[in-house]
Amino acid sequence: MATLQTLDPAPTTNYALPRIVLMAIGAVVLATLLGVAAVRLSGADIRVPDAPALQKRSLRFEDGPQGSVLVIDASTGQTAMKFTGEQGFLRGTLRALVRERRHSGAGPETPFELVLRSDHRLTLVDPATGQRIDLESFGPTNAGLFASLLVRDPARQNP
Repeated sequence: MATLQTLDPAPTTNYALPRIVLMAIGAVVLATLLGVAAVRLSGADIRVPDAPALQKRSLRFEDGPQGSVLVIDASTGQTAMKFTGEQGFLRGTLRALVRERRHSGAGPETPFELVLRSDHRLTLVDPATGQRIDLESFGPTNAGLFASLLVRDPARQNP
């Protein structure tokens, strides 16, 4: 008869953190939460102020024929550009702003403002709702789509 040999299990390792380390971690987390709560409750504005505007253009966007998007210069009423094709980023950005307009009861009569700032940030602002989209957050290609709507003639800039 064969005998079964019992193998000794491997020694167990205790990975528990010492109590003082756990208390220190808890103190840091608590201090962080209290600091954030203090700033939020104080009403302090934590945003960095916007840089001065180099160029501002008031634009309206309308659906065109065959699914195109027409960009209308609000100051002249002329079509500034026509986008054809899917234009996912353009449509998505406008859809978000229009949804907020509907939610607040504002209509399409107020044009959007495309603002180029001195720090080269590009912002699409909806004066009707106060909503804004910082376009550079979506990468240079997507921001470039809106940058193409800026007036190239310096005489027509209106900061």
